[in-house]
Amino acid sequence: MSLDNVLQMPHNTRMKTAAVHSRIQPELKEQAETILHRLGLSPTEAIRLFYTQIALRNGLPFDVAIPNEETVQALEDSRAGRDLERFDSVEGLFES
Repeated sequence: MSLDNVLQMPHNTRMKTAAVHSRIQPELKEQAETILHRLGLSPTEAIRLFYTQIALRNGLPFDVAIPNEETVQALEDSRAGRDLERFDSVEGLFES
């Protein structure tokens, strides 16, 4: 597939002939769709955007990796509100 065809795919409504079906957890679907709505995207538009990026990059448009233990702990602490530092300005953040 040439780059020209990939860039034109979202704009050509006659090409919408294939369907993608997926089963995911209801909570994950709701959380993701809330974020998509805030971004002004429908789930269909987001999936089309994702597929277009896969075609453009010839792979996933982001790194896929298993986080190390330190990162896992930092994420858990952040989600739980533990050990968070707050700053009044960007300068204060960088000085820290």
